[in-house]
Amino acid sequence: MLLRTVIAVTPAPGAATRVDPYVDAGELLKALSAPVRIAIVTQLHTSGPACVHELVDALQVAQPLVSQHLRILRSASIVEGRRRGREVVYALVDEHVAHIVADAVAHVQEDRHVHDQRHNQEGR
Repeated sequence: MLLRTVIAVTPAPGAATRVDPYVDAGELLKALSAPVRIAIVTQLHTSGPACVHELVDALQVAQPLVSQHLRILRSASIVEGRRRGREVVYALVDEHVAHIVADAVAHVQEDRHVHDQRHNQEGR
């Protein structure tokens, strides 16, 4: 028979407030962890609010896939949808997320550029 020992740990005063922002940040980053979601956030930031078919046209991604990713972004409070007649127009809730995405994309591009330069120098 397997016995488990459970130890109750009382967090230090203020510990919960230090952890919660990290948990929330992790959830935010998890919601952004797909290339299509990054593209949607970038598109909404650069072109403004858009309905699903506009995002499909701009990103060249299938409509069901765009809708699925919008649901995830919406549940993470990254985008919000407002009904306009028969359509739902999606917009970023705030610009902070767009800046996080832009910084991440820029960082990857810089790293790739540095890697390419090193590779070219080694080949000489």
